[in-house]
Amino acid sequence: MCGIIGAVSDSNVLPILLDGLKRLEYRGYDSSGFAIIVEPGKFIRLRAPGKLIELERTVNANGNIDGFTGIAHTRWATHGPPTEQNAHPHISGGRIALVCNGIVENHEELRSWLIDQGIQFQSETDTEVIVNLIQLHMERGLDFLSAIRTSIQTLKGAFALGIVNADEPGRIIGARRGSPLIVGIGENSAYLASDIAALIAQTRKFIVLENGDIVDIKQEEIQITNLDGHVLNRDMQFSDMNPQSVELGNRRHYMEKEIFEQGQAVSDTLEGRITTSRVLDECFGIEARQIFDKTERIQIIACGTSYHAGLVARYWLEDVGMPCQVEIASEFIYRNHPTPKNCLVVTLSQSGETIDTLTALDYAKQCGYSHSLAICNVPDSSLVRNSELVFMTHAGPEIGVASTKAFVTQLVALRLLTIVMARKNSLHNLNETESIRELRELPASIEATLNLEPAIQKIAQQFADKQHALFLARGIHFPIALEGALKLKEISYVHAEAYAAGELKHGPLALVDRNMPVVSVAPNDAQIDKLKSNIEEVRARGGKLIVFADSETRLSSRENLQVIHVASVESTISPIVFTIPLQLLAYHVALIKGTDIDKPRNLAKSVTVE
Repeated sequence: MCGIIGAVSDSNVLPILLDGLKRLEYRGYDSSGFAIIVEPGKFIRLRAPGKLIELERTVNANGNIDGFTGIAHTRWATHGPPTEQNAHPHISGGRIALVCNGIVENHEELRSWLIDQGIQFQSETDTEVIVNLIQLHMERGLDFLSAIRTSIQTLKGAFALGIVNADEPGRIIGARRGSPLIVGIGENSAYLASDIAALIAQTRKFIVLENGDIVDIKQEEIQITNLDGHVLNRDMQFSDMNPQSVELGNRRHYMEKEIFEQGQAVSDTLEGRITTSRVLDECFGIEARQIFDKTERIQIIACGTSYHAGLVARYWLEDVGMPCQVEIASEFIYRNHPTPKNCLVVTLSQSGETIDTLTALDYAKQCGYSHSLAICNVPDSSLVRNSELVFMTHAGPEIGVASTKAFVTQLVALRLLTIVMARKNSLHNLNETESIRELRELPASIEATLNLEPAIQKIAQQFADKQHALFLARGIHFPIALEGALKLKEISYVHAEAYAAGELKHGPLALVDRNMPVVSVAPNDAQIDKLKSNIEEVRARGGKLIVFADSETRLSSRENLQVIHVASVESTISPIVFTIPLQLLAYHVALIKGTDIDKPRNLAKSVTVE
């Protein structure tokens, strides 16, 4: 949510800033802007609401802009609507320009105090409070860095800041509390960004800032200190991401590209984690075996799509005798938790920067939960650094806001965790060698399922004039129905709800008519006969059904019932396979609806504010 990029260089930074903003678009935004020092004491600031193309039009209309120091931002509106006036950067006194990701929780109190000091505000944002504080402290005699430190001490909330002073070209100061921030190191240049992806065309060398860090960036020198001014050492790291990994190639959208990368993503996630007969405990961390040996129950915490992955895992874990609870991260912190003995907290996140999940992990530690495991796709993210054990999903960069390959690789990670936990229960019926074979065959099953795209593309036409849809499933596939409904609503804006099929008679059946498409997931499992009865209940009321069934369910198309056969796979991994057609359905409905598939309205890839 929101994006920051800053650059100090011996060449014009405008192309760098604009390229970085393009690479940050996937995070979600509704305005953008930049400020560049074109000569000592003078900024050129341009801002525009809407998509980045509007800012580029503004740039073209303003002629040549040349400067060696600048900051830029994509804003997702919180305080104040997405207008030019509210877009970042904000400037105070003509000297200080600032961009911010996050929220200042005590901004109203600070705004009132600043107004009493004679400060006039130009926007409705909470961010403008910060830049005005810095300017005021400098007017009262503090130097640039000291004014920033003093100002930060008065702020409540989570944020990442990038700040420049027109009187000091060649310098950017960054500060982190909560929201992610990294430093890039180039040849005769240095950078500040909220995301490695923003800088991948410029450098592979990065420093990840920790909470409380303040970084003073100059072209030839980078110094990191804490709020008290003590110098800190942070290791430089090398990213294996490359510009091609975040390019579209010949695909129309990142979501399409990422759907079709899932077979490879699963292979990459399994690589080095399994032998022919065993899951390696060490793939979860050096101390995994001794922690797992003590684990008596598991608490999964996640948001959105990751929460659905956790719901699937609960079925797997309980099936091998491991008690498991799954909770939405944003709700977890608002209850008093009896602390279970020897409970492993498992957090799931694509980005590792989702604020609700991070807050919930901190709260779990305060409550006395024994140990923590992060399943994440981004190395050196806050979630990874704050967890004892870590399993990195090797999904690669996921740019589309709607998660696809990150979800599937989370399920693979959770299946591996289930296999390891099964060893603790001598009464379980899980065959580890057979389970590993199923996972090894999973990429091929995914590729086979992707071949259903032409048939799904035809079915998507039925949603062209629809505004509502219902998803049904039973058992372990109910979370997959939830995920299918989420995908449809978030990228096509079709209102979709998912229900356990047994709940039909408890209310949802009232919604069924010929204008309400009903999508069902029908694997050949222990619940199939009951699900068939639910399907007939829908047909009897004129409902039009689209059923994704494996070939052994003996379902066939007839009036008001269209069946698409998915290749039969073992029931343990069928939730992963049945995810694929639901992703394709949502994608093709969104194509028909003409929505912004990779950047759906009002949504952000990484939710870094509560």
